[in-house]
Amino acid sequence: MPELPEVETVMRGLEAVLTGRRIHKVRLARGDLRFPFPPDFAKRVEGRIVLRLKRRAKYILAFLEGGEVLILHLGMSGRFTVIDAKGRMTGLGEFYEESSAPDGGSGPHDHVVFTREDGLRVIYTDPRRFGLMDLVGETGLDSHKLLAQIGVEPLGNEFDAAYLAQAFRAKKAPLKAALLDQRLIAGLGNIYVCEALWRARLSPKRKAGSLVKKTSYDPRLEELVRHIRAVLLEAIAAGGSTLRDFVQPTGDAGSFQQVFAVYDREGEKCRRRQCGGTIKRIVQGGRSTFYCPKCQK
Repeated sequence: MPELPEVETVMRGLEAVLTGRRIHKVRLARGDLRFPFPPDFAKRVEGRIVLRLKRRAKYILAFLEGGEVLILHLGMSGRFTVIDAKGRMTGLGEFYEESSAPDGGSGPHDHVVFTREDGLRVIYTDPRRFGLMDLVGETGLDSHKLLAQIGVEPLGNEFDAAYLAQAFRAKKAPLKAALLDQRLIAGLGNIYVCEALWRARLSPKRKAGSLVKKTSYDPRLEELVRHIRAVLLEAIAAGGSTLRDFVQPTGDAGSFQQVFAVYDREGEKCRRRQCGGTIKRIVQGGRSTFYCPKCQK
C-alpha cells in the first residue's frame, strides 16, 4: 500500500493540474470502489473549481468551490493518470505492475474520470478497488469517520519527542507497532518505520514504553523524531518508493528504494560502517519487519 511519501507525491501531481481549475465532467464506470460513491457524486463535483489540495495521513483532500471536500484514498493499487487534450500521458503514483496500466479512461480498471474544461482528463485506475472517494462539507471534515481518529502529522510541528513520550508512556506494544498506530501518528507506514528505526539504532521489537521514564524520556526519542522526518522528506524528494518494475510512458518512478538500508534486504550485510551485522526479517502484526539485530537495540 502506498505510504505517506507516495501519497504526498501523488497529491502534488494532482495539485499541479487541478488547483484553480474547474472540473467540467465526472464519469463513473461503476457505482462503488471499496465503498459505494456518495449520492449524486458526479453532479456534486461537476462544475466546481478545485480551490486547493492537501494530504492528511494517507488521504488526499481536494477542497471544492461551494464548501465540499473530495476525500481520496489510493487503497492498495489505486493510481491517477493525467492525459492532456493532446493525448499525452503522465502517471501519478507509478507504484504497481504493468497489468494495471490505464487505458485512457476506458479500460476495465479505469473507474473514475475527471475532465477539466480544457479537455485534460485525470483518470483513477484501481484493479483491486480498495481505494475510495467520498464527499463531505468542509465544516465536518475533522469529524468525518475516516479522519476523526487520526493522530498528528509526522512532518508537522506537533510531532516531537515530548509527544512521542506521552504517546508511548506505559505502552507494552513493540516500538514498531506503536509507530504504525495511525491514532498516534498519521500516515507512517511499514517501509519508512523500518528505515527510521535503523537510522535511530532502535530495535523494532523493544517495548515502546521502555523509552519513557517517570519524569523524562530517553534522548533517543529525539533522534527517532529527527530520523522519521528525514526519511520521509528524502523519500518525498525521490518521488516515493517503487517496489515493482512498472514504469509509465513518461519513464518516471519513485527511486527511494535504491537507498533502502534495511527494507527488503533480508540476509544482506548491514550498511552501517563497522557493524558487520546481517539484516533479519521477522513478522510483526502480519507485516514484514527488516532490521539489524546487531546495531539496533
